[in-house]
Amino acid sequence: MLQSVSSFKIAAPHIAVIGAGITGITTAYALSDKGHAVTVIDRQRYAAMETSFANGGQLSASNAEVWNSWATVLKGIKWMLKADAPLLMNPMPSWHKYSWMAEFLGNIANYRANTIETTRLAIKARKYMFDVAAREGIDFNHEQRGILHIYRDKASFDGAARTNELYAAGGLERRAVTPDEMRAIEPTLHGDYYGGFYTPSDSTGDIHKFTRGLAEASARRGVRFIHEASVESVKHTGGGVDITYSLPADDENGAPSHQVLHADGVVVCAGVGSRDIAAGLGDRVNIYPVKGYSITVMLDDEASQKAAPWVSLLDDKTKIVTSRLGADRFRVAGTAEFNGENRDIRADRIRPLVDWTRHLFPGVATSRVVPWAGLRPMLPSMMPRVGAGKLPGVFYNTGHGHLGWTLSCATAQMIAETVGTAMPVERAPSLQKVSLSAA
Repeated sequence: MLQSVSSFKIAAPHIAVIGAGITGITTAYALSDKGHAVTVIDRQRYAAMETSFANGGQLSASNAEVWNSWATVLKGIKWMLKADAPLLMNPMPSWHKYSWMAEFLGNIANYRANTIETTRLAIKARKYMFDVAAREGIDFNHEQRGILHIYRDKASFDGAARTNELYAAGGLERRAVTPDEMRAIEPTLHGDYYGGFYTPSDSTGDIHKFTRGLAEASARRGVRFIHEASVESVKHTGGGVDITYSLPADDENGAPSHQVLHADGVVVCAGVGSRDIAAGLGDRVNIYPVKGYSITVMLDDEASQKAAPWVSLLDDKTKIVTSRLGADRFRVAGTAEFNGENRDIRADRIRPLVDWTRHLFPGVATSRVVPWAGLRPMLPSMMPRVGAGKLPGVFYNTGHGHLGWTLSCATAQMIAETVGTAMPVERAPSLQKVSLSAA
């Protein structure tokens, strides 16, 4: 006997993700997990080759305080006179830079609310990240030993205590510790300190290894990748988007090939490049590139491995952070440089990181360090842009600043839900005839 029965066919909207850094890859994974067809476009040959390559490594809800405060402004003015200060600003006039700073000042009124919200996002992101890493078997040198903030004087410690009230409002437990307790938490630490704050629930890991591992997992799930593709334009067609991009020539004498990808929708996760793409789509995403530096200290001998800390640190005075990436690597990162889209690695900005390592951890050999610089995509509010644009099918997940690694898994889930609501994966019933035997 033949009988008609219902089955379901999935009609999945095709979503393009521009950018293969931590936000782009987590977004692609989340969209794929919810049933969308996904294509990732990136100008590099591999995922995580720019800002997601060698950051400080901290997954730090305890660093969720936004920078929009008069205390930060006053420190910044003082630091401008020191070549090795945590903040460096190119004084050359730039409308983008100075208009961004004006908006930054305008967001001081939102300091409390934005700090609390960022803390909540950071805590939420942990669960998503740890679940994904376990599900996909991603090894990213994850160390769950907490983060210790260190303070050299009473004034800075008292300021941290006030910030702690905001963290508590956001659901984070961070406790004050004495100098003796600090050394018990991290015995390798040298120097004199007034006190510290310790966040046991924070952790560290290698952003590059995680992003590459998640990209491979996404590919296994059917996500398509177009690498070495320089996006030239993104145009809304009324029925989707056309993304024009160029690929490198097959040989050194050939011309780049130009191709067009049509998709039902697009999520812009292009870091500092997001501003120009957004402008072409009628949206204002006022991202400014804020350069950060890091060194990876190669712990080639047993003495250095024993002398390097395993607990992650944040030095309030120098704004330097650390992470231990396995037995043989120690990451030291910091500084904020307002100098436009400039990726030059400056020796005078690397030197303070090396000197800091030598002073606080004298047993660590610094004969072999790998310097790096990356551009943090920062919005004046210090909050990421996560949501829809003006045109249907256009979405943004970008502008995470110094917390892209910390927040990415939460904002990826948020944008995937937004896309899913606007462009749902439909399950359309279809009829099939199957043979059923008589009882």
